[in-house]
Amino acid sequence: MNKIVKYRGDVRNLRVYKLSQIISYITEQFVRRYLRQGSRTIDQMQQAARSCKQNIVEGSMAAPTSKEAEIKLTNVANASLGELEEDYIDYLNFNNLEIWEISHPRIEKLREYLKTQAFENDYKIICDRVNSEEMCNLMITLIRQTRYLLSKMIDSQEKRFIEEGGIREAMSQARISHRNKSS
Repeated sequence: MNKIVKYRGDVRNLRVYKLSQIISYITEQFVRRYLRQGSRTIDQMQQAARSCKQNIVEGSMAAPTSKEAEIKLTNVANASLGELEEDYIDYLNFNNLEIWEISHPRIEKLREYLKTQAFENDYKIICDRVNSEEMCNLMITLIRQTRYLLSKMIDSQEKRFIEEGGIREAMSQARISHRNKSS
């Protein structure tokens, strides 16, 4: 008998999830170090970072029975990162710090470095060594890379839904198949 509810592997093994963990960690360090205690922005940034990570997990857990929920929750994760990115941009603007554009001399190296295992291994050390401008620009770049991965994840989820359908279709097909075998 074919299983109707199919679980895929543990989402925590995906790079996009690992990057969301790093984003959450660095955001915690950033708000503790650079934001004034009692600022509403602290909670907003913490919740946006947490929301990304948690919605990736929740979407993955919902996927076997609701492709729609999986896609929606992955999109919420992406939207949460969009909100967080804006908070980092605001910090740079409000503090008259530079936002590194694509042509900035450090940005290409940073973009490549963020894709490496070395970054995943050393991000906690890096947090202790950079100033607020560097940390914000690192986060903006990391968030953009993670959002790109989330958009690819959504594309894949949509394609899988189109090819496989949802749980209702699978259950109907299984029931029809069972009836045909019983006849």
